[in-house]
Amino acid sequence: MEETISLQEIFQVLKKRAAMIIALSLIATLTVGIISFYFITPMYQASSQILVNKSESENSVYSSNEVATNVQLINTYNVIIKSPTVLQAVIRELNLDLTVEQLNEKITVSNADDSQVMNIVVMDESIRKAANIANKTAQVFKEKIGDIMNVNNVTILSKAEVKGNEAPVSPNKLLNIAIALVVGCMAGVGLAFLLEYLDNTFKTEKDIEMHLELPILGVIPTFERLK
Repeated sequence: MEETISLQEIFQVLKKRAAMIIALSLIATLTVGIISFYFITPMYQASSQILVNKSESENSVYSSNEVATNVQLINTYNVIIKSPTVLQAVIRELNLDLTVEQLNEKITVSNADDSQVMNIVVMDESIRKAANIANKTAQVFKEKIGDIMNVNNVTILSKAEVKGNEAPVSPNKLLNIAIALVVGCMAGVGLAFLLEYLDNTFKTEKDIEMHLELPILGVIPTFERLK
């Protein structure tokens, strides 16, 4: 016969294993909270913006074809910004104790919606250092792009600034704790039903009727032992 589980039985299992579920949730939350607050190094983010544009004289007309050409060059510029030619100059001018590969991992270059504006985003343990790297990368790229591609179409729109009240972008402590709480609770519920499934002992008369499909003829009462 196919067994069905009622909503009441589900709540009974959860009530029976409530202590274990709460304990697992608290352990997971505390563990992730301690790791997030004391063991993960906070990372800060700074960004600068550059505009890829075509140098034009005052009397020239700016056509849509020129815009499309500049947008197509964005992907090329993304590679050049993170190239050893640019990054080695940044390391040298800022006197960074980093290799080109390590600096490359800190820098992300992107442009939104195929625009001509490029964002140079830098993540580092120090917000001031991240801002310096972002600004210097934009400056070095602007200086070297003329020699690399024989063009002069880069303008720095905005520089990274340090205001002093910046919050780290990672780790997101509250989000980590919330996720740990949910995962711990789910793990506790799953373990509760697993233990209930593996428990094949009969504890009540109802268990006998349900699993063996036998009627209960009588119950032997228990007596306290006299001292």
